[in-house]
Amino acid sequence: MSTDQLTRPTARSSIFERLAAFSHRHRWRALTLWVVLVAGITGVSSAVGSAYHNDFSLPGTDSQAAQSVLEKHGAAQADASVQIVVEDAQDIRDTGVRDRVEDVLGKVEGLPSVTGVISPYEEKSAISRDGTVGYATVTLDGAAENVPKEHVRAIIDAAKSLDGEGLQAAVGGDAARGAEEAGGGAAEGAGILGALVILVFLFGSLVAASLPVVTALFAVGSSIGLIALASHVANVADFTPPIMMLVGLGVGIDYALLIFSRYRSELLRGAEPEQATRSALDAAGRTVFFAGCTVIIALMGLVALGLGSLQGVALAVALTVLVTMAASLTLLPALLGVFGRRIQSQVTKRAAKTRRVDGAGWRRWASGVQRRPWVALLVSVVALGALAAPAAGMRLGFADAGNDATSTSSRQAYDLLADGFGPGFNGPLFVVAEGTADVGPVRAALADTPGVAAVSGPIPSKDGEVGTLMVFPDSAPQAEATSQLVDRLRGDVLPPLADETGARLLVGGATAATEDFAATVSDRMPLFVAIVVGLSALLLLIVFRSVLIPVKAALLNLVSIGAALGAITLVFQHGWFGVEPGPIEAFIPVMIFAIVFGLSMDYEVFLLSRIHEEWERTKDPQAAVREGLAATGKVITAAAAIMIVVFAAFMLSPDRMLQQFGLGLAVAILLDAVVIRCLIVPAVMQLLGKRAWWLPAWLRRVLPRVELERH
Repeated sequence: MSTDQLTRPTARSSIFERLAAFSHRHRWRALTLWVVLVAGITGVSSAVGSAYHNDFSLPGTDSQAAQSVLEKHGAAQADASVQIVVEDAQDIRDTGVRDRVEDVLGKVEGLPSVTGVISPYEEKSAISRDGTVGYATVTLDGAAENVPKEHVRAIIDAAKSLDGEGLQAAVGGDAARGAEEAGGGAAEGAGILGALVILVFLFGSLVAASLPVVTALFAVGSSIGLIALASHVANVADFTPPIMMLVGLGVGIDYALLIFSRYRSELLRGAEPEQATRSALDAAGRTVFFAGCTVIIALMGLVALGLGSLQGVALAVALTVLVTMAASLTLLPALLGVFGRRIQSQVTKRAAKTRRVDGAGWRRWASGVQRRPWVALLVSVVALGALAAPAAGMRLGFADAGNDATSTSSRQAYDLLADGFGPGFNGPLFVVAEGTADVGPVRAALADTPGVAAVSGPIPSKDGEVGTLMVFPDSAPQAEATSQLVDRLRGDVLPPLADETGARLLVGGATAATEDFAATVSDRMPLFVAIVVGLSALLLLIVFRSVLIPVKAALLNLVSIGAALGAITLVFQHGWFGVEPGPIEAFIPVMIFAIVFGLSMDYEVFLLSRIHEEWERTKDPQAAVREGLAATGKVITAAAAIMIVVFAAFMLSPDRMLQQFGLGLAVAILLDAVVIRCLIVPAVMQLLGKRAWWLPAWLRRVLPRVELERH
């Protein structure tokens, strides 16, 4: 019988083995197909462009109702605006200063997307009491996220021309913040370089180390174009691409590493490159497929939240994971076909030099944990619980200009307005009165409300049926006192006034919308967690045919995620390590939960599949844990180290949201790989013993049998 007949997959081979064999044999065709695919998607997406759109609408909330009323009646507050803030140490009402300011405002009025400019000299309330600070209101032709950034940057450039001769100018507002947002900088490059260094140390070869990275780059490259195209037909937020790259790079390298590690093991056993590729895909490929499906299920749980802004992100990241999975199962085998002989030679030479027993150190570690399982379990749980405790006091919201770098125009405008008019001026509340012409009693009651610094208006709508009162808190937009003021107005102050005047009174504005978004996420979080945990536990139940294994996995994942959220709270809310204190971005907890829960299952499945294999072979629970950890410890640690490097690199980004994502994901993976997989899992499995694999007889008969790995 020929060698070709020996290596050709049979009809009984798994789909993963047949896929590997096809990609390996037709390697150049597969590589060409991927290159054409990525080039084509990139070319089309570049030609068509993107249509990212932030949808923060919250049907059923007070702030959304207020916005709808303003839009219906043509109120100016329905459109976005920016403030051109000017400061002069002497007096901005000086004739020379006034001429300069009004000259620039005249130019701004003729810029694209500008529908109107109100000079600070037209309203007395637009100049501070000491006359040193004033602001002009520039109304734009749409919502902040829909105004082209280059149009807003033109306004910023015009305002900056005022700087000099004792005068300082800056532009504030959500549109200005969006126009100044920087990209990820060196974050992606630093993450890829760090991952490559770890892989070189792991495999001792630049060629071998490059394959997982190349696979991830192909997957991310095609996903970026697909998501840009999808933004034309679906609601995809503009902060989706960096999150997609963050997850795609980490997951892509992770999945390719799991398969490549198995490929290397097969080579060390004496298999030829094609047979090693088929065996690797038949074993680790199954794990990658299951792990990818788990991540996608966790992300799809975000759909249950009913938040448009997160649904688009969830779908985009799920698509990225799907493409990454496809690349790992088709592109990587083709690359192994091209470089297989070279890698085989390098692996054989390195093995001959080292002559170490594979997994001996991990076997000793597992034995040590098994000797004192209660100590390992209690110490680990107490440490994770202490780190998770701050998450109980997490305040959700959105960072405002007060968290921006001091070099940005939006932060400078924020500080100038706070100095001239008070901290609450940067986050006014809109009290919308519909159905009455007399809002005098409402204004008087608002002015007497504790926590209110000033009230201006009413500002009538175009049809005269709606009046808007601007309520300025005496605390900053992110302050807890401002949140309490919103609750006080809605719960205590406005209901009696609505009965008295017969008007419909609503509290809106960006600050109130932030409170509503955070409250909505908090209210729907339990349902989201239940869906994700329930579906993931069901998958584990089917795969491992055990009741306690899924329960253990779910509880441990919840603990690691809680600890990661606690770390985010300490750094970004309490200002550890010199970080500007502020609320945690409202969608960070749910996004981190979905992503980390899915990624944690990767390691859970990879470790438990090996333990389960040994259990089925020996029926010795202690030996099964030792051998499972010995076989997977090195790979899990390397994969986790790569993920940590990639995620932590995003802390170099100037974007506060990406910094929070990077820290949360890096901490969660670190704790999952070091504390949970190396300490808690061996300890719990030791304490459970044979009970870990208990399954009621009736359930055993009902459940389908799913073979995760074949060895």
